[in-house]
Amino acid sequence: MGRIYLGALAGAALCLIQAAPSKAGDVHVEPVTTYVAANIRTWIEDPLIIEELKKQNVLHAGLSQTEIDSLDATWRAEFASDDHPLIDAIVGNPLSTFLKGKQIASGGVITEIFVIDAKGLSVGESEISSDYWQGDELKWQKTYLAGSSTLFVDAAEKDESTQMLQSQASLTITDPKTGQPIGAITVGINLDAL
Repeated sequence: MGRIYLGALAGAALCLIQAAPSKAGDVHVEPVTTYVAANIRTWIEDPLIIEELKKQNVLHAGLSQTEIDSLDATWRAEFASDDHPLIDAIVGNPLSTFLKGKQIASGGVITEIFVIDAKGLSVGESEISSDYWQGDELKWQKTYLAGSSTLFVDAAEKDESTQMLQSQASLTITDPKTGQPIGAITVGINLDAL
C-alpha cells in the first residue's frame, strides 16, 4: 500500500511540475488586466469610437466572405507597396488620429491600438497592421463573438524588431445605448513598461 501511495504522490508531483510552465507564461495577465481597467476601459466608449464603428458596420453589413477576403488581399498588397489608398483611408481617418493620441499619451506602455468592426475589419489603427481582416484571429473571436464586456489577454511575445516583450489585450466594444456588441478593440501592451 505504501508503494501505491508513493507512486500516486510522485505522479501528482509530476503533474504539478508539468503544469507550472503554463502558469508562469500567464504572469502578465493580471498586470495587463489591471492596466486595461485603469487606463483603457475609461475611453473605449468614446463617442468617436462608437460612431465610427456604427458607420462602418452599416457600410460593411452586406459584405460576403469573398469580398472581405478581397479587401484583405488588397490591404496586404498595399502594405508591401508605395501605393496604399485603402490603408491611407483607415490610418488617415479621425479615429486613427484619436487612437494615435492615446498611444502617445501612454508614455510607451501602449505599442499599438486598432478598432475592429462587426465583420472583423479595421476601422482605425494607431500603427499600420499587416492585414485588414482580424476576423480570423482570437482578438476578434474571443471578444466581439463572446459578447459584452469581454477581455481577452493574449500570450506574451517578444517583438523581434524592438526586442520588447508585449501582449495584446482585446475588448468587446458595446453600444452604450443598447448594450449590444458593435466591435472590438485591440491594444498592444509593452510588458516591460508596466
